[in-house]
Amino acid sequence: MSNDRQKHIKHAQKESLYLKEISRLFLHITADDPALRELHVSRVKLSPDKSLCTVYFYTPAGQEGFREKMEQLILYKPSLRHALAQKISSRYTPDLRFSFDKQFEKQKHLESLLESISKKSQ
Repeated sequence: MSNDRQKHIKHAQKESLYLKEISRLFLHITADDPALRELHVSRVKLSPDKSLCTVYFYTPAGQEGFREKMEQLILYKPSLRHALAQKISSRYTPDLRFSFDKQFEKQKHLESLLESISKKSQ
């Protein structure tokens, strides 16, 4: 197995571990703070040097709804990072960045386009 492939696999495993832990921790946060219940952790992306972890959220309210919750979400950033440092044994804990996940909206748009094409062809 090539060295690049091994690095890619280890990177994907680390992202998976962060997704699992962040999702679990965020579930506890939403139990305490009902205002954040409509936010859902959809995916996590680590930078190549693992110094930055971007946490992608989705909400049915869309990007505007996410922006409204962002200020409240940022308040949990230090405690979330501290909990990650305790759960995941690593030399460094990455800085967290929160972002809205546009993949679901793109998927909905593509599905509606495909549906309209199928209706026109019938």
